[in-house]
Amino acid sequence: MNKFAYLTTGIAIKAISELSKTNISIHGEENIPQGAKIYVINHFTRIETLFLPYHINKLTGTPVWSLADAGLFAGRLGGYLNKVGALSTQNPDRDLLIVKSLLTGEASWVIFPEGRMVKSKKIYEKGQKKGEFMVESPDGKHRPHTGAAALALRTEFYRERIREINKSNPDEVKRLQELFHIDSIDPVIENDTYIVPVNLTYYPIRAKENLLSKLAETLIDDMPERMIDEIMTEGTMLLSGVDVDIRFGEPIKIEHYMKSTAIQKDISSDEVINFDDPISSKKMMQKSATKIMERYMSSIYSMTTVNADHLFASILRFIPFREIDEMDLRRRVFLATTKDFNPAKVYRHQDLYKNQIHLITDDRYCQFENFLSIAVEKGVIEKKDNMLVKGESFCSPKDFHTTRSENPVAVITNEVEPLRDLQENLRNIASQSSLTIKQWVIKYLKDKSHFDYEKDYTNFYIEGESKEIDVGMPYFLKGRTNRTGILLIHGYMAAPLEVKGLSLYLNDKGYYIYAPRLNGHGTSPEDLAVKTYMDWVESVEEGYIMMRHMCDNVIIGGFSTGAGLALDLATRVNDASGVFAVSPPMKLHDLSSKFVPAVNTWNKLMAKVRIKKAQKEFVANSPENPHINYSRNPVSGIIELDRLMKSIEPLLPNITIPAMVIQGFGDPVVNPTGSRKIYSLLGSKDKEYLLINFDRHGILLGEGSERVYKAIGDFIQRLGL
Repeated sequence: MNKFAYLTTGIAIKAISELSKTNISIHGEENIPQGAKIYVINHFTRIETLFLPYHINKLTGTPVWSLADAGLFAGRLGGYLNKVGALSTQNPDRDLLIVKSLLTGEASWVIFPEGRMVKSKKIYEKGQKKGEFMVESPDGKHRPHTGAAALALRTEFYRERIREINKSNPDEVKRLQELFHIDSIDPVIENDTYIVPVNLTYYPIRAKENLLSKLAETLIDDMPERMIDEIMTEGTMLLSGVDVDIRFGEPIKIEHYMKSTAIQKDISSDEVINFDDPISSKKMMQKSATKIMERYMSSIYSMTTVNADHLFASILRFIPFREIDEMDLRRRVFLATTKDFNPAKVYRHQDLYKNQIHLITDDRYCQFENFLSIAVEKGVIEKKDNMLVKGESFCSPKDFHTTRSENPVAVITNEVEPLRDLQENLRNIASQSSLTIKQWVIKYLKDKSHFDYEKDYTNFYIEGESKEIDVGMPYFLKGRTNRTGILLIHGYMAAPLEVKGLSLYLNDKGYYIYAPRLNGHGTSPEDLAVKTYMDWVESVEEGYIMMRHMCDNVIIGGFSTGAGLALDLATRVNDASGVFAVSPPMKLHDLSSKFVPAVNTWNKLMAKVRIKKAQKEFVANSPENPHINYSRNPVSGIIELDRLMKSIEPLLPNITIPAMVIQGFGDPVVNPTGSRKIYSLLGSKDKEYLLINFDRHGILLGEGSERVYKAIGDFIQRLGL
C-alpha cells in the first residue's frame, strides 16, 4: 500500500464530498473500540469502497483499507486501487495481508459480507433452514460470506498464540514475527480483535439521467445496462443530494469465540503452524465463523435507518387491495410515524423525529409527492384521480443489475424486510379498514394534545405566574350533528379560554367546536420563548385534521395571531369550507413590537461578546385579560409572529373559499390598515370585511363581544352547511 496515494485519495474524496450534495450523518461512533477492527458493511454502491474508508479514517485516525471486487482491478485503475488500500478479492495473498495488518495495527479493514453489491437489497427470506439471511445475486441466492469472521478468528488465533507461547516457545514467536512482519509483540499482545457491524442507508433512492451518465454515454459505445444503472443511481446520489446514514453497531469481540477446548489446544500447541496449515480445530473455527456471521448480519440489517419511503412502500405492499385512496394511504403512513418503536429495534431518519402532521395536510416537504412521482414514473403505480392502483410489477423483481433504476420501490421495500417489529406494525396498520384508521387518527391527536399540554405545563410551570391548568387546556364541544365543525384558534400569549365565549355561542347553534392550544401557550413565557411559528402551525393542523375526520365540513377561524394561523391553514388545505379572521395582524404598532428589531440586534451583539446577562429576552406586557395572557413577552416570540405574517402575505390570493375579516376600529395592537390589506389580497369571490367601533384588541371578550359572535354566526349560517 502506498501511504502517499492513500492520503491523496483522502484529499480527492474530500473534494468530491464538498462538490456533491450528499449529506452524511454518522451515528454510534462511540461503539468503535480500540484495537484491531474489521468493519462489516452492507453493500449497495461502488462508491462505498472509497468513501467509507475515508470517513472511518476521519473518525479513528487509523488507515482503513477495503476488499474490492476483482473486476475493478483491470488496467490502470487496478494499479491505483492497490496503492490506496483497496485489495482485490482474488489476490492470492489476500488473507495473509489482512491478518498481518490487523495484528500489527497498520490498518483496519472494510469488508462487505454479501460478497458483492446487493442492488435489489433482497437479503432476507423468512423460514430458511440455514438462517434467514439469503443474498440475492445474478447467480442465484447464497448465504452471506463468513470471510470477515474467518479473518477475524485467524487474527485472534495468532494474537492469542503469541500471547500464550511467548515465554514457552520463543522460536515459534520469532518465526511468527517474521511471517507477519511484526516489529514488537507488545502491541499485538495488548490489543484485541473486533468486528464492527455498520449499516449504510440511503434516502432517497432515485436513479435518473445526470451529468455523469450523459458523459459516460458520450465516451463509451454500447455501454452495458449494468454500468448505466450504476452511473445513474450513484451519480444521482452524488449530484442531486441524498442523505447517507452511517450507523456503527455494538462491536463483536472475537476473543469470546476462542474458548473451546479444541481451539485453545491449537493456540498453545508446540508445533509449527504455518498460515495455511490445517489445524485440528478447523471445524470448530468454521462453526464459530458462521455464528459470528449470523450475529453481524443481524446487527447490520437491524440498524437500517427507516425513512418515509420505507413506510409508503411497505404499507402499499401490505394493503390487501390493488386500489387505495391516496389520502387513506397518507393517513396510514402518518399513523406509522407515530408508533413508539423501541429505538433498539428501529432507527428513524432524522425527518421522522419531527411532527409528521403535514403528511395529511399539505405535504409541504413533498415526502408523499416525491415517493409517488418515482412510483408512477417507473410504472409500479398508476394514479387515477385520487386513487392509486398498484401495478403487477409493484414489488416484482427486475433484472438484478437494473432493478435500482427500473423498480426502486421494490428495492425500498426489500431494505426493511429484516425489521420484524416494524413489519408487524405496518402489516397491522395496512390491514385495518379506512374507518378504523380515521378513528385511530382522531384518538391519537386528541390524546397527544392533552399529553403535550400537561407535559409542557409541568416542565414550564412558574409559581405565581402560570395560570390555572384549565386555562390552557384544549377543549372539544360536541354539536347536534357532525355536519359542520368549527376550528377556533386563540391568539398570541393567550390560551384556548380566550375563545370560550365564541365557542359556547356557536356550539349552542349545533356546531362541533374544537379549540386547540398553540404550542408554547397556556404555560409560561419561557415555553413560548423556545417555540417557532411552525410549532403553532402544527398545533392548528392537528386540530384541523381531528375536526376534518369527525365532521363533513370544517370552518377555520381565529383571533389575532390565531386569525393569521387560520388564514395560513386556508392557503394550504383544499377541503376547508370557510375561514373567518378576527383582528388578523399584518402590522403591529404596540410599543413592544416597535422595539423588537433593536432588541434583537442588541441580543446578537451581546451574544457575540458573551455578555448573556445583558441580553433582553423578554419585554413587559400589560394584557387586557391578565387571567389568560402572559405578563412577559418573549422577544423571540414576536420575531416568530413577524415571520408567520410575512410567510402568509404572498399566499393570501390562494384562498378562494368564503372568507370574513372582522376588525376593531380603535384596536391598539393590530392596525386596521393591515387587516384591510389582508382582505384585499384574499382570492375569495365570496368575502366580506366588517369594521366594528371597538377601542380594544380583545373584542371576543368583554362588553359588546356578542356583536362579534352574531356576525360570525351569521357568516357561517349563510354558507348553508
